[in-house]
Amino acid sequence: MAAPVLERRAAAVSKDPPRAPRRAIGRHTHPWWFLAPAFAILFVFFLVPTVFNFVYAFTDWSSFKASIQPVGLANVESLASNGTLFRALRITVVYAALVAVFQNLFGFGLAVLLERDTRLNRFARVMFLVPVLMSALAVGYIFQALLRPDGSLNRLTGVDYAWLADPTWTIVVVAVIHAWKWMGLSMLIYLAGLKTIPEDLVEAARIDGASRWHTFWTIRVPLLAPAVTFNVATALLGSMNGFDIVQATTGGGPARTTEILNIFIYRTFGQGLFAQATTMSLVLFLLIALLAFPVIYLLRRRERVL
Repeated sequence: MAAPVLERRAAAVSKDPPRAPRRAIGRHTHPWWFLAPAFAILFVFFLVPTVFNFVYAFTDWSSFKASIQPVGLANVESLASNGTLFRALRITVVYAALVAVFQNLFGFGLAVLLERDTRLNRFARVMFLVPVLMSALAVGYIFQALLRPDGSLNRLTGVDYAWLADPTWTIVVVAVIHAWKWMGLSMLIYLAGLKTIPEDLVEAARIDGASRWHTFWTIRVPLLAPAVTFNVATALLGSMNGFDIVQATTGGGPARTTEILNIFIYRTFGQGLFAQATTMSLVLFLLIALLAFPVIYLLRRRERVL
């Protein structure tokens, strides 16, 4: 009896008129409108000053003149003639290279030491990330107090050395301070790279008889190439645009041996020579483009080879 009942129900369903398809609910949204405030802020505070930076670099704009007149390349020739610009450029390049080396060495060492997920290691990771969140000026002033001749470091070690007054080694000390502040970020990137390495490769190398040391340097380290690229790029770009740590610790001294380009720009602008300061900021932009980006390109090529 069940079969005739099912047949009658199927026939009844087949006689029902077909339902009209549901109309799609059209929602007319304008996502670009939500980006308009961000684009407006970017336009006013970044794009417009950048354009005027290229314009005022070729004028005689200063606090000593009521009008602004174009002067062509006179500002560049004036800065290049006395040698101060090239000295600031050389110090900036040396400072950026030192920061990139120290920051990556510190970050890589911490990542290897704190790779295991233990409670102590997790607590240590958080502690090393705290300086990243601190103000760079605060870090500079703290180290200035620690490294004075009568500061805490000399009292603890029993030495009498002016850490921030040696014309030869002060730039190295300031670069170490900069690297100390940002080594937590490098540590985090290297930790992420170590965690993404497939364990199958490591196990295969151990089965083949490779030692722990050989496995680390021939398999794990080459696979960290993307992390190395990111950390080197951020360290170079950050240190080339550095200002606050150097200003808080040495102010460009002693004898201008740590006067990086941003410190030079700050002093020149404070003297009322606005056009020359603008010209130096343009030179800094070109320096970053000519040095940092080729390094990033070479590191990316190394990633593809590895």
